[in-house]
Amino acid sequence: MASGKRRKRAPARGQQNNIKQYRKPLNLNIGMIIFGVILVYVLICVVIYFQTGHMVRYEVQKGSLATNNIYRAVAIRDEKVVKTTSAGYVNYYANEGERVAAHDLVYIVDETGRLSDELESVNLGENVLSDKQLSEFRNELVNFSHGFSRQDYIGVYDFKNSLAGTVQKLANNNMLESIDRINSASGVANVIDRCYAPETGVVSYWTDGYETLTPAEVTEDVFDKKTYEDKKKQLLSNTLLEREDVAYKLSTNEKWSIVIPVENAERGAQLEEEGYIKVRFLKNQYESWGATKLLNNGDGKHYLQLSFTNSMITFVNDRFLEVELLLDDKAGLKIPNSAIVDKEFYLIPEEFVQPEGDSGKGQVLKQYVTENGTVSSKSYEISIYNYDEKEQEYYVDATFLNAADILLKEDGQDTFVVSKRATLTGVYNVNNGYADFRQIRILSQNDEYAIVSSNTRYGLNVYDYIALNADSVHSDQFINE
Repeated sequence: MASGKRRKRAPARGQQNNIKQYRKPLNLNIGMIIFGVILVYVLICVVIYFQTGHMVRYEVQKGSLATNNIYRAVAIRDEKVVKTTSAGYVNYYANEGERVAAHDLVYIVDETGRLSDELESVNLGENVLSDKQLSEFRNELVNFSHGFSRQDYIGVYDFKNSLAGTVQKLANNNMLESIDRINSASGVANVIDRCYAPETGVVSYWTDGYETLTPAEVTEDVFDKKTYEDKKKQLLSNTLLEREDVAYKLSTNEKWSIVIPVENAERGAQLEEEGYIKVRFLKNQYESWGATKLLNNGDGKHYLQLSFTNSMITFVNDRFLEVELLLDDKAGLKIPNSAIVDKEFYLIPEEFVQPEGDSGKGQVLKQYVTENGTVSSKSYEISIYNYDEKEQEYYVDATFLNAADILLKEDGQDTFVVSKRATLTGVYNVNNGYADFRQIRILSQNDEYAIVSSNTRYGLNVYDYIALNADSVHSDQFINE
């Protein structure tokens, strides 16, 4: 019985099975195409980014330099140290800071100490201070409060000694009136030596070893606070002194000076060029004009001497003073020093340049030789960066001309061979998307910024954009921010 299922015929021997694989049609995806285009664009931008110059822009603003003009100064006066002629207890009667004439009584010497005992036994009555004496106290207190600094606390002890000395001297003035009354009864007059001023001057009752100091002898060691504190000695009433000990000193000349250390020779030269500088003394806000002189003393440092012809008596009891130099702050366009660059230019006489107003552009007529050997001329556009009125020459960018180029006057008669060069200081202006050199005139400068003139011909204006770092760009470079 035949089966109902049909058997599949096997291929004959030697017959190949001709089966072809079905190829799917190419199916483009629009999303993949867009992604590929964007990827290529990004790669191109990356390549361009690393092949072009980059810089940081700086917006030019008006301003001035914040210069620290406060200095610690040492005061130098004509000071004469007066010594005792006899031993004994010294009592002062001339007020400190008071001007005395020659042969005025300054102090007395009690050779035995009996004077103090005699005065204690006499009823001197109540000491009443006059208006002048009270005013002296008030001035001392006000001056101390204005000049007080927590960093210089040692000054409190100096003030204490000074105030105590003032009190003692005022009391001694009253006692002096009683001396004459007790002399005849006690015989004290035989042991009292009255001492008078040898010449006119302002009295001071302290010494510090700097009485003979001259401006040329000022060094860095003079300003050492610790060393100075060890040297200074206050002279007080009712103190036992030996013969030839220092009794007091006189400042004999109204002319005096202060010396301040300056940062460097350039700063010192700038200050010396001022001739006279207005000085504010921070102790009492007093202001005075001082004549300047730069000193180059033996320690290799630089110092400025400021000489005065008044106010010596005001600061006679101060060796060191905090002062502020009231200099005219030059205002202008404030730019960072990193933006400043020097660039070299050709100098062309004005008769060979035809400027186009104040646009910074111009024309020159340059001579050249044609292919057939004939001499001809052609007008070329140039960029002008400065004009020297004294020499009557234009500064022309070296990229527009070459050394030995021959320029003609507009009438074609006279010639000029390009060769002379000079350097200008300036910055790169980037307002138009490329680095354009602009000359600047520096008015003042410190370590970080310079103040330059504004609205100058071929120069900068406020709100211009310049390259912050001049080393990162070159002239006519296109800027990719």
